[in-house]
Amino acid sequence: MSLKINELCVNCDVCEPVCPNKAISMGADIYVIDPALCTECVGHYDEPQCVVVCPVECIDPDPEHPETEAQLLAKLADLQGSTA
Repeated sequence: MSLKINELCVNCDVCEPVCPNKAISMGADIYVIDPALCTECVGHYDEPQCVVVCPVECIDPDPEHPETEAQLLAKLADLQGSTA
């Protein structure tokens, strides 16, 4: 499942540079995660790096985008294929 940044975000900018898929960007008021690019770091790390570094714990699973690990790996393969 994709991740989502909630309203507790303080715009500290630590999550954006650690995302291996560049899924995090500045939104209108807070940072946002593009569900089309978020793989929860599956295929890169054991844990989502944005969650690991977030000082205010404002990153949650996005219930609107449920995905299995297999689906996340397939998404990663598609993303890597599109950048090759």
